Amino acid sequence: MAPAITLAAEAPKLSAANTGFMLICSALVLIMTPGLAFFYGGMVRVKSTLNMLMMSFISMGIITILWVLYGFSLAFGTDKGSFIGWTSDWVGLSDIGLTQLWPGYTIPVFVFMVFQMMFAIITPALISGALADRVKFTAWSLFITLWATLVYFPVAHWVWGTGGWAFDLGVIDFAGGTAVHINAGAAALGVILVIGKRVGFKKDPMRPHSLPLVMLGSGLLWFGWFGFNAGSWLGNDDGVGALMFVNTQVATAAAMLAWLIYEKIRHGAFTTLGAASGAVAGLVAITPSGGCVSPLGAIAVGAIAGVLCAMAVGLKYRFGYDDSLDVVGVHLVGGVIGSLLIGFFASGKGQSTAEGLFYGGGLTQFWKQCAAVFAVLGYSLVVSAILAFLIDKTMGMRVTEDEEISGIDQAQHAETAYDFSGAGGGTARTAASAPADADAKKVDA
Repeated sequence: MAPAITLAAEAPKLSAANTGFMLICSALVLIMTPGLAFFYGGMVRVKSTLNMLMMSFISMGIITILWVLYGFSLAFGTDKGSFIGWTSDWVGLSDIGLTQLWPGYTIPVFVFMVFQMMFAIITPALISGALADRVKFTAWSLFITLWATLVYFPVAHWVWGTGGWAFDLGVIDFAGGTAVHINAGAAALGVILVIGKRVGFKKDPMRPHSLPLVMLGSGLLWFGWFGFNAGSWLGNDDGVGALMFVNTQVATAAAMLAWLIYEKIRHGAFTTLGAASGAVAGLVAITPSGGCVSPLGAIAVGAIAGVLCAMAVGLKYRFGYDDSLDVVGVHLVGGVIGSLLIGFFASGKGQSTAEGLFYGGGLTQFWKQCAAVFAVLGYSLVVSAILAFLIDKTMGMRVTEDEEISGIDQAQHAETAYDFSGAGGGTARTAASAPADADAKKVDA
């Protein structure tokens, strides 16, 4: 008697190779948050260094706990109306088997969960760069708690969750152009429109205090971004992750060079800050698009983003919004550029068969990208502004003017980044004691 089922598909089995690869990628994504802290920390004035570092580091604490308690369930649980997810068994990660596989893949649910946790951590940290020098640490902590719950978790479900409306529409976002960068950039704009400008904006010099820290931070971001991007394919079996790895490097290099060339033409110098910012702009732009464009397409995406983001950072002076460290100019603009260029440069030979305009696919994919870009931008901008307004009216969002002028590090953390109290002290004491020493020698003689 023949068996009832003769051609049953073999169920996926846990892959030790893919599991190990994804754990490494998760660690790489985590290192991006301290990298971001150094990147932002070097760009502010000395008196705000520690506060800038802490605004990133606190996200590692708060968002980790939220993700375990309910964030993972909201973002990737069973779809509820194409807007949010929910799986009660995932609350507190209480009912997940050690070898239970993420559906359709060869990695455990725990591995997928922790990889996505790292995305959830860095996204609100990105916002902090726009708010440098002026936000209470308690208010910031409350803001990212509410923002992650009401904005990031739902948007992650829209874009990546099974049943999310953008996912079902066919929007391409390999690793977070919409869910991470546009989301954070729009949130930054919403908050700064509510809380206002720094004291002395457009009047006082607000130059980076440590460009070496900026370069270190950008280097760590570039390094960690390979896990951020290549890991988002959740495995290493078909070459798409390798394509994304290559395109990440190619686009970042192109964007850095393009930014520097623009800067030289516009301002007459190749700056280290421009090199670091250009690299980050390229990383942002290739994040959504790198799995569906060719390496030549990645060069185009990076170069376009490098020039347009360099131009965009000056908009804050024209329109009067105080985006302290250019989160809007780099992350929002770069995310929009990278997401929309998919509609032109998608080759149909990577993660998807969808083809862009330059490959004979018309504008179909472009309009899908537009839907996600402007929905995420509008939602995050409005909700973030409302949250900032409510916090400002209740507990107050900003430090006092005196605290801002004297230094937010001392006011909020009772510390300073650099202790100069002993600098030159030895020399001063030696000089002061020289006459006494000479007299003592005479007496001895």
